[in-house]
Amino acid sequence: NFAFFVCRHPRPVPAETDDGLTITTGAETLLAAARDLGLLDLVILGDSALRCGHCTLHDLRATAAQRRRGAPRLRTVLPLLDARSESPWESVMRVLHLAAEINVEPQKKIYDRHDHFVARADLWLVGTRRIHEYDGGIHRDRLVHRSDLARDRRLVEIDWQRMGFTSTQILHEGASIIASADRLLGRRWDPRRLARWEALLEDSLF
Repeated sequence: NFAFFVCRHPRPVPAETDDGLTITTGAETLLAAARDLGLLDLVILGDSALRCGHCTLHDLRATAAQRRRGAPRLRTVLPLLDARSESPWESVMRVLHLAAEINVEPQKKIYDRHDHFVARADLWLVGTRRIHEYDGGIHRDRLVHRSDLARDRRLVEIDWQRMGFTSTQILHEGASIIASADRLLGRRWDPRRLARWEALLEDSLF
């Protein structure tokens, strides 16, 4: 079953034509979504829109600056967006780290001491030699798995640690992921970090 929501506006909203069909712009569509969705859901949509070129951060800032329904939430989500995210689960995993105040850099390129390229990582825990990555079902494909193992060995050889997570672990084992990062960073456990992540989850479609 599908639910349809109709919004009637007193004046025309920004739109564009695609293959003869008039549709709202990317920024206007995200504003409409912000009326009903949680921050985590909006990050997934926003990351994808930016990466695919459907809008820019400038477009989103201008749209969010209006006095319209959904604008306050859209303004809140803007600092969380990153066009470098390559999948919805990478976006979710990045927000988990941000909620726990773990500084990360997406799509980190790693080189050996001879400046030879070794790997490009989903998330680098800034200031460490650890990367966190989302492992979807494609990584169990025989050829992909073989390539992954070779990549893992190259990372070990240059003293980098890779930790892979499934979608279930990202959603249900946030405490373990945060605690592990805390130990690596030399931080004491703070339950407020986990609480912020769980609040985002609770307010999302997950």
